[in-house]
Amino acid sequence: MADNVTYTSALALKGALERKEISPVEIVRASLDRLAATEPKLNSFVTVTAELALDAARAAEDRIMKKEKRGLLDGLPISVKDVIPVKGVKLTTGSRAMAENIAAIDAPVVERIKAAGACIVGKTTASEFGCKAVGDSPLTGITRNPWNTAKTSGGSSAGAVSSVAAGVTPFAVATDGGGSIRIPCSLTGLFGIKAQFGRVPMYPVSAAPSLAHTGALARTVRDAALLLMVEAGYDSRDPFSVAEKTPDFLKACDQGAKGLRVAWSATLGYAKPDPEVVAIAERAAQAFAEFGCTVEHVEKVFDQDPVDLFSSEFYAGIGTRLKPVLEKSRHLLDPAVVEILSQALNQTLEQYYVNVFRRYELREKTRLFFENYDILLSPTLPVAAFDVGKNLPPFLDGLDRNVVSWVYYTYPFNLTGQPAASIPAGFTAQKLPVGLQMVARINSEVDIFRAAAAFEEARPWADYRPPLA
Repeated sequence: MADNVTYTSALALKGALERKEISPVEIVRASLDRLAATEPKLNSFVTVTAELALDAARAAEDRIMKKEKRGLLDGLPISVKDVIPVKGVKLTTGSRAMAENIAAIDAPVVERIKAAGACIVGKTTASEFGCKAVGDSPLTGITRNPWNTAKTSGGSSAGAVSSVAAGVTPFAVATDGGGSIRIPCSLTGLFGIKAQFGRVPMYPVSAAPSLAHTGALARTVRDAALLLMVEAGYDSRDPFSVAEKTPDFLKACDQGAKGLRVAWSATLGYAKPDPEVVAIAERAAQAFAEFGCTVEHVEKVFDQDPVDLFSSEFYAGIGTRLKPVLEKSRHLLDPAVVEILSQALNQTLEQYYVNVFRRYELREKTRLFFENYDILLSPTLPVAAFDVGKNLPPFLDGLDRNVVSWVYYTYPFNLTGQPAASIPAGFTAQKLPVGLQMVARINSEVDIFRAAAAFEEARPWADYRPPLA
């Protein structure tokens, strides 16, 4: 078993540990070996925390030998995106301005995965301050896509997806403020979910506190469900924290999709996608009729592109938090990030609050839309992976799109806060993954897991491995 840890699911590893076919230390050493082998090609990690992981593995092994109670993630390797604090470990947020910053505390999600026995192998790369939808930063350089290392892995959770897609760990902890889990999952053939806003508590306060979500990404739906069950739950430090009992997401995966009311939209009413991507996503969406769902085509979900509402909120928050850096150390920052932060900071207070109230209107219209549907399906992105070193796809360059507006499909559902995921839908002619976005009603992650698990069973993707494998 020790020779076959790479690409083994978290749930399969749990079973092997319970049968004592392998030890936690063997699993973590295999994960660290895979990290070392892939890192020169992918550049997925800012910091490797080998001793932290091995210490946790030894503790898990001791619990097994003593037949003590074990956590849901006991002995399993995992990574944490480097915008999330892990006590005593560098917290760089992808910026040279933060290169030597050390986290003073664990974020709630880190407290929880540690308590569940997870073994943190390292902090993964992110675009600077989570501001771009591609995988590069001035601090760490370019993170590459295992399916084609000349292509971007997407952002901002760049290293999380490239490492999981390459088999370093079965799953990863990441964040999503405008699509930062769903975007890179779409480009690397993974399942990734941002739960209901506040389902996973965030602390310290995010620079985009009304938009940022912590979530889970994995090679399988059930592995993500397992991780999200550990991450989720009320925490009084987060004023937005959802107080209701966490649903059993693993159980939901076994309930089937029959009876779900599904809407399919190719553009949400405004996107300009690659026709090949739309065709792949639409074929995937139509498959839900086979699972006993009703599937209805609804082209115009939104009256207009809400990107100005998103940019006003997201970049103004980050820009305000970073104003001292912008004033004193601008030369250290990504020029594209400086430009978009500066634009957001130049808006007047009246402009900002006009957008705040427009956002509330958008949320209500979306709530009413979901009175008729349980799941909305769309492409996750307008394109498959494109060349590294570019901030947006070449075919959208010149269409007045910027470092975030090119993604089209993901940021609306950070504005509304409802659960949203990306699942692998298929491959382009160039053998690059394409994602299908799933959006559920408020507090209804269970419906996403029902639908995603049914699709995965019918069209499994976990055995498709990138050429890097």
